[in-house]
Amino acid sequence: MTEQSTIRNSLWENFFKKQSEEDSSVEHLLSSVPIFSQLAPKEILKVSSIIHHRNYRAGEYVFAQGDPGLGMYVIISGEIRIIYSDGTGGVKELACLKDGDFFGELSLLDESPRSASAVAETESKVMGFFRPDLLDLLSRSPKAGTKILFKLGEIIGTRLRLTDEQLGKLSAELERNHNK
Repeated sequence: MTEQSTIRNSLWENFFKKQSEEDSSVEHLLSSVPIFSQLAPKEILKVSSIIHHRNYRAGEYVFAQGDPGLGMYVIISGEIRIIYSDGTGGVKELACLKDGDFFGELSLLDESPRSASAVAETESKVMGFFRPDLLDLLSRSPKAGTKILFKLGEIIGTRLRLTDEQLGKLSAELERNHNK
């Protein structure tokens, strides 16, 4: 893996991944996802009852860049590539995510257009947790909803700090190369 692909994947990796292979139940998988990791078992059961399951064929889009953001996804099995199109035909892979990883979580906060596409690299099973489900959970179980929102803020903050670090390194490297 190149340094650049390591940097790209570091923005997307599940920093707190702790899924064991022998237990792949929906509840166990949800509790291993950082956004849901602070929930009590009863709260995990509430979330698991509103999770949407979907299978994707290799090459099928989970969502396309520019689509409205509707929710986040957790990979049960398979591989999902996150790709960015620069609008001139150039496509960059930002990450290749696997079992237990999650993506699209920003859309739980707003419905802004997707900044990248998510495409199944292999046959994949995913769970979707959508913004209306979170809003409903917040009204029915404010404590659980608040826990999710705080973890979401923590994850976004961590990713933002990593992005700042990487931009700083890239800027310094560009400046060094420019001065040569």
